[in-house]
Amino acid sequence: MVRKIRNTFETRGPSLRGVALLVSVCLLPALASVADATSEGAKALDEVVAGNQRSAENKARDRYRHPKETLEFMGIEPELVVVELSPGGGWYTEILAPYLREQGAYYAAAYDPDSKVDYYRNSSRGFAKKMADSPELYDKVDITLLEMPDKIDIAPDGSADMVLTFRNLHNWMNEGQADRVLRAAYKALKPGGVLGVMQHRGNSAVKQDPKAESGYVNQDYVIELVKAAGFEFVASSEINANPADSKDHPEGVWTLPPSYALGDVDRAKYETIGESDRMTLKFVKPAAAGE
Repeated sequence: MVRKIRNTFETRGPSLRGVALLVSVCLLPALASVADATSEGAKALDEVVAGNQRSAENKARDRYRHPKETLEFMGIEPELVVVELSPGGGWYTEILAPYLREQGAYYAAAYDPDSKVDYYRNSSRGFAKKMADSPELYDKVDITLLEMPDKIDIAPDGSADMVLTFRNLHNWMNEGQADRVLRAAYKALKPGGVLGVMQHRGNSAVKQDPKAESGYVNQDYVIELVKAAGFEFVASSEINANPADSKDHPEGVWTLPPSYALGDVDRAKYETIGESDRMTLKFVKPAAAGE
């Protein structure tokens, strides 16, 4: 009986193996196109990370911040619409803006240039000047607002493929605004869009300070905080881990480079440790999510 059934299949049209082969042949051009696009995107990222538009000071920190590997983990592609929250002096802007300039879009959600807080105002104006000084790189950067508590206008609702934040979560926690920022990110993302978080990672054996005064945040705490804003956790990476960081420094994370909050006190020790241990996390807005 088994042989008869097998023979029946063998005499009716193409074999299953033949069908599989036919499907594979039909898919080859599409797969090759995807592979080519991925290869071109990776090549473009390599070029912009190595590019002369980046300052030597910023490049020197690549061994701690691993921008290429970090962005690839998040799923960066040159045609995406990307929002960076609190870009600071533009460390990642030097990479993201040129990379996304021709095919994608880059929103830099920065402080208010008219802020009443000197640090915020000066930071925003310094960032805007950096953009204006190199229009060949930054003419298409869309500078939006992210200043607590009431100036949150990071991108049009449902417009972004990706929202990224690098070492900012502790600041929002300190201001009691982390939930609001995360919900703004959720609102800006398309369903299925990615939220990428890099953050100084705390000691999981130490209870989390909700104000994150040390700059460190426990990884489990971050995951639950982001999930509470509606995101789904996708994956973590050890790309930016530093096991030499004991996380118990006198001035918190700012004891370490590049801040060296203690000045010359034990500087060699902290230089040997290097920059902080960091979590690198990827979340997604559920594909079926409403606004």
